[in-house]
Amino acid sequence: MQIGIVGLPYSGKTTFFQTLTETHFDPNLLQKKDVNQAIIKVPDERLDKLSEIFNPKRKVNATIEIVDLVGVQKPEPGHSAFSTQFLAKVRTNDALIHVVRGFQDDSLPHIEGSIDIIRDIKTFEEELIFSDMAFAESKLEKLEKDIQKQKTKDQALKEIAIVNRWNEVLNEGKPLRDLEFDTEELKMIKNYQLLSAKPLLIALNLNESDIPKKDEIVQRINSHFHGKNIRIEPFFAKIEMELAQLSDEEKNVFMEEYGLEESAISRLIRSAYDLLGLQSFFTVGEDECRAWTIKKGMTAQESAGVIHTDFFNKFIRAEVVHYKEFLECGSFAKCKEKGYFRLEGKEYIVKDGDIMHIRHG
Repeated sequence: MQIGIVGLPYSGKTTFFQTLTETHFDPNLLQKKDVNQAIIKVPDERLDKLSEIFNPKRKVNATIEIVDLVGVQKPEPGHSAFSTQFLAKVRTNDALIHVVRGFQDDSLPHIEGSIDIIRDIKTFEEELIFSDMAFAESKLEKLEKDIQKQKTKDQALKEIAIVNRWNEVLNEGKPLRDLEFDTEELKMIKNYQLLSAKPLLIALNLNESDIPKKDEIVQRINSHFHGKNIRIEPFFAKIEMELAQLSDEEKNVFMEEYGLEESAISRLIRSAYDLLGLQSFFTVGEDECRAWTIKKGMTAQESAGVIHTDFFNKFIRAEVVHYKEFLECGSFAKCKEKGYFRLEGKEYIVKDGDIMHIRHG
């Protein structure tokens, strides 16, 4: 799973990427590269607690791939802000993080001359929609030609009906991400890689002075942009950069001073993970405590296959207890006494936070 980070110049996009990945780049080098990417850990307090209990030789967090995309500029009148090169890169992402500037800094002038979060989000949304409209128009022309071919006529007619439905939504200025798609449409969406259909996380880069009113700001933005496949999260780039250079003990003191319960970056990573429709189950022991990434709705057998193909093919049962139940009891033995520990078959739908041991042939 890959998430692309996008944003206008001076929005804090690269700072956001550097903080996520704990890396620092030469600004001159960054300007020459089209993309920087890294695999990052998904913070999980549950895994941390399990590791404290089992004291394993190693702890393995779930991970996601983050890509810092270069290419969004202020559009010229009548032109797109998305370059052809940018479009080629962003289409391969499973979701997008749009870093939006909400901070004042006279040394970094905004390309529009003023700070306006709603305007910038709306501009980006319009670019996604325009890009999809152009693609749909081109696709319809091709499908019209396919109607003339007897072998592809039925499929072409079916796809034309679907693309026309999408076009109606796009022409109303609405993104596709919150449409209900049937199985056929989901396949087409994946093949076509439509931009406005991708889940979107809006990361608001705010001033430190905005911390007390961050919830109010998010609520205001959420009244304009909302839906099941969009999230809005605040963060404070300067604070996060400082936090990244501190020890865990120093971080706690620093966050207390600012009235923060946790790093905004940690919350953003988890939010992005959830936005992708992902969740974690755990395997634990003295050798290793690990968070495994699965799609929501996966069965015990499918989840076992994430660990090893043989576990899928030779699956017998899954021994399951939820993290909260385990934490309440403190041991597997106590979980069995209370009836929390159970055997589940191949069709069991795994829950986020399940601890599983797979029995296999």
